[in-house]
Amino acid sequence: MRASTSVFVFLFASISAVSAGQEIPDYPVQRVSKHVYVIHGPREIPNPTNRGFMNNPAFVITDQSVVVVDPGSSVHIGEMVVRQVRKVTDRPVSHVFVSHIHGDHWLGSAAIKHAYPRVKIYAHPQMIAAAKGGGAQVWLDFLSRLTNGATDGTRAELPTELLQDGQEIAVGGLTFRAYLSEHAHTRTDAMIEVVEDSLMFLGDIGVYQRMGRMDDGSFRGNIAALDRALTLNLKHYVPGHGPSGGPEAGDAFRQYLKMVYDAAVKYSEEGLAPYEIKAKLMPLMDKYRKWPLFAEDFGKQVSLAVLEAEQAAF
Repeated sequence: MRASTSVFVFLFASISAVSAGQEIPDYPVQRVSKHVYVIHGPREIPNPTNRGFMNNPAFVITDQSVVVVDPGSSVHIGEMVVRQVRKVTDRPVSHVFVSHIHGDHWLGSAAIKHAYPRVKIYAHPQMIAAAKGGGAQVWLDFLSRLTNGATDGTRAELPTELLQDGQEIAVGGLTFRAYLSEHAHTRTDAMIEVVEDSLMFLGDIGVYQRMGRMDDGSFRGNIAALDRALTLNLKHYVPGHGPSGGPEAGDAFRQYLKMVYDAAVKYSEEGLAPYEIKAKLMPLMDKYRKWPLFAEDFGKQVSLAVLEAEQAAF
């Protein structure tokens, strides 16, 4: 009787885990520089099929330990990141850098903290304030709803280490330099440079071959942040979504934002409505039409650019 009960409990637990979306496959790891590995996630929005995985978690192997950047949107994805780290090295994870408040990038930190209790988690001060002020719960609920509960079981492990603009953190022979923005993709953005690898983690300030959300962003601020990153002329750029590459991985979205915002300024001064500006811009969008979410976001982003241009005029 005991054996039968044990088997039943085991089977029930296994079935429950799968039905709750806790089985995350190991996505491929790409080594993009001497020390940096990236797990390039799907480019669509969170859904039951991708179980909320949509960003580019990364890890950097130093002489002493491992640094993780943006470990994903759930504890289950964070566990996948831990598994992938352990396939490459037995060194512990000592640091996590969070690029911004959007939960698809950082809620996986709970798994990192569970596996490595002494890990330090860094973020923009405004990111930490926003998460504490309800932003964490908003993203937990949002991801659960979009994935039909696949991210459930995740709790928010908030960053505790406040980054400063220009701050350098030395870890195991490597230098991590932070670039903070006042208002770019959000008001909580931090880009992280791995100095010795000539590499920049852009977060969602830079996306590639996928549209970026601008609902709480600034076109001018986002363009300025990308100008800052690209002026460094680094060898490698890792976007928040989409494939890593050279400067093109950041410059393509910068060009898009600039075209949209410049048109918003010019044509709104001429009295054109957003839908008319969209029609003017559409022939210039061949490079972006096939990017995931273009059809859904383009019209809205023209309207947002017009609103920002009008506010800047006063």
